[in-house]
Amino acid sequence: MLRVVPFVLLLVTMLSATEHPVIPLWPEGIPGAKPHAKPFVVDATGRVSEVHEPRLTVWPAAPGKANGTAVVICPGGGYAILSEQREGVRYAEWLNELGVTCFIVRSRLKEYGHPAPLRDVLRAMRIVRSRAAEFAVDPHRIGIIGSSAGGHLASSASTLYDHADGKTGAALDTVSARPDFALLLYPVILMDGPHIHVGSRNNLIGEHAAPELVALMSADRQVNKETPPTFIIHAEDDHSVPVENALAYYTALRRAGVPVEMHLYEKGGHGFAMEATHPQTAQWPQRAETWLRSHGWVK
Repeated sequence: MLRVVPFVLLLVTMLSATEHPVIPLWPEGIPGAKPHAKPFVVDATGRVSEVHEPRLTVWPAAPGKANGTAVVICPGGGYAILSEQREGVRYAEWLNELGVTCFIVRSRLKEYGHPAPLRDVLRAMRIVRSRAAEFAVDPHRIGIIGSSAGGHLASSASTLYDHADGKTGAALDTVSARPDFALLLYPVILMDGPHIHVGSRNNLIGEHAAPELVALMSADRQVNKETPPTFIIHAEDDHSVPVENALAYYTALRRAGVPVEMHLYEKGGHGFAMEATHPQTAQWPQRAETWLRSHGWVK
């Protein structure tokens, strides 16, 4: 029996790799790579840290369900870790059921800070769009979803998709990185003031960042009429990322004339993801599905 177990584990690993291919974001060389970097770490709950080789994991929708829509998924974790299981895999499973092909981005974290995470997520968008035919998705129906700090990364992709900080001079930079739509769950938006998430701010830009960088990474200040339609979820009793973050982004989107729908829940706390911990927040996937269908991204 002991001889069989390694074979079974190998078989499971091979099947998993076949079902969910992994795509390096920077096969030609990672910009700003650190020499002698440690391999990434995954704990028992599926949280990832020490990301030095950013990548995409593909979660294709079943052929009978696939509708041509794609979503890039940005797990949260304060730019310190990535909650890849709860805010990555669980979202992919849900969206796959709606016919959406998903791409979980494993982006760099506090070991690098800005602009590495932005470059990684925009590179992910460009890879998906440039290879849309290969993935059987419509290049004009590629969205993004992010939670907490992943919501900050998704909102940054929504507003800074053509910014110089997100480019490296690679040929792929000519491909649009603009998401066609965005879903943000309890997102970090603000980088200064009394309602910031201190850990995300410090890990991304540092405690004493220049005012220009603070403004650049405050997603509400970067919204314009080209920012994609957005769906926002937040709980009013979120003591980690105050609801004022979502309110600021919602207000900026409204001011710019961008289609936006926001659901605020009295209770739910932070980081509920797909967990049915509160009857109210447990309803958000149905609300999001209705929004996606109303815009034609899910049929």
